[in-house]
Amino acid sequence: MSMTSAPSSSIDFSAFRNPTLVRELIVHIHKMAGERPITLMEFCGTHTVSIGRYGFRSMMPSGIRLLSGPGCPVCVTVNHDIDHAIALARMENVTITTFGDMMRVPGSSASLAALKAQGHDIRMVYSPLDALELAQAHPDRELVFLGVGFETTTPTIAACILEAAERDLKNFSVLCAHKLTPPAIRAIAADPATAIDGFILPGHVSTITGVEPYRFLSDDFGLPGVVTGFEPVDILEGIAELVRMITSGTPHIANAYRRGVERAGNAVARAVVDRVFEPVDATWRGLGVIPQSGLKIRPDFARFDAALRFQVAVEPTVEPKGCRCGDVLRGRIFPNACPLFGKACTPEHAIGPCMVSSEGSCAAYYRYREPAHAPTHHHTPCCSPSSLPDRP
Repeated sequence: MSMTSAPSSSIDFSAFRNPTLVRELIVHIHKMAGERPITLMEFCGTHTVSIGRYGFRSMMPSGIRLLSGPGCPVCVTVNHDIDHAIALARMENVTITTFGDMMRVPGSSASLAALKAQGHDIRMVYSPLDALELAQAHPDRELVFLGVGFETTTPTIAACILEAAERDLKNFSVLCAHKLTPPAIRAIAADPATAIDGFILPGHVSTITGVEPYRFLSDDFGLPGVVTGFEPVDILEGIAELVRMITSGTPHIANAYRRGVERAGNAVARAVVDRVFEPVDATWRGLGVIPQSGLKIRPDFARFDAALRFQVAVEPTVEPKGCRCGDVLRGRIFPNACPLFGKACTPEHAIGPCMVSSEGSCAAYYRYREPAHAPTHHHTPCCSPSSLPDRP
């Protein structure tokens, strides 16, 4: 059985990209919301990209703000974790492997990409399985995989550790920087400075977690949440349902992505993760330490824990001067409110991780030229044929 859920390739997505339905949903949102101030936050980098791509911020009623939260695992990885990987990369006979975006994220004084340019053995992989195969092919070198990701990617990393144990690999280990989504959502919901009215809940993560882990939003905070997909109709249906619940005072947790997310999620994937990892307090960029929001390798698999296997000195953490990634991730400011945005900090010369990652909110704002003082609303053209793409 597959550990990750995915929509069937036979699904006809044209209905989810129908311009007529998109216009109807936007009109419906305007009618329900009126001028009422409503702040919504999406908690998924893919949602951030989709909202920017389709220009939905400029199509919302004047009172609706769409904020991007800490939904990008690369972005929330703190400098200390990056510095730790850099310290390992500087060791003799060590090869560091990680996903592409992590190569360019600046640490306190360097990045993995900069070390690679200096001649250190650092390799981009598309899957942790690639790192496993490299370890098998090079038994004379220590292979360390920098494990970054939310619940969506953690099952494959757990499976790799199980496979490494099965193969009795002596030279494979993982530096864990894994994060769990619900505790961070709780931290945002409890932050009075942000004051979120409703959450667009992550689609990919929810294929693993299911819907129940978000129940605390309505039970403890009286806030609504909707799991949505990533097509235009998906996102607008999610926003419409949130607005309906907010204006009617009936908060609950809804699943508007039933073709991809089952209420119970993926029990097989969660069992694999639970076998290899256990929860631990973790530090998030911008949010600080959140209890039980990270994962560490269980003692039974400690030989694959790079943090235990290699004792290295990690340099003191230094944050980039002027970078406000932390405030962006908390939803305190829009990305283009950072004084470095689009000036000193661009995708070609990123100062903070929110501009590095392909799913970072700063990168999405830059790519799709979000309004300079978001949100800027244009009521008249929001439902005109020329304002909406026929296809994404």
